[in-house]
Amino acid sequence: MSNHTIVIPAADLAPATAFYRTAWGTEPHTETPYYVGFNLDGQEIGLNPQGERDGMTGPVVYWSTDDLAAKVAEVEAAGGTVVRPVTEVGGGTSLALLTDPAGNQVGFITQADG
Repeated sequence: MSNHTIVIPAADLAPATAFYRTAWGTEPHTETPYYVGFNLDGQEIGLNPQGERDGMTGPVVYWSTDDLAAKVAEVEAAGGTVVRPVTEVGGGTSLALLTDPAGNQVGFITQADG
């Protein structure tokens, strides 16, 4: 399993995008009303304007998995709590957001082969 994406909730995308452009010294590769994506040395970092609605309480690391439903079930069985169930977010990408027993958020993501 590998770290796939780090997502930062950002209710107001314009100032957040301007801030991270400056902080990271790079332009986003994707800039839409629902996601702004940056690639920093191969690491995907995205801004999510719907993060609060999606249950995010801060930045979340999403880990890549081949079987999202099975991973969510395993993590729940280990004491995790589902915050956002498996959700298709477009482009063949699905994700889920959970908390560990201490309340820390962790995400899992899968992408259909295209």
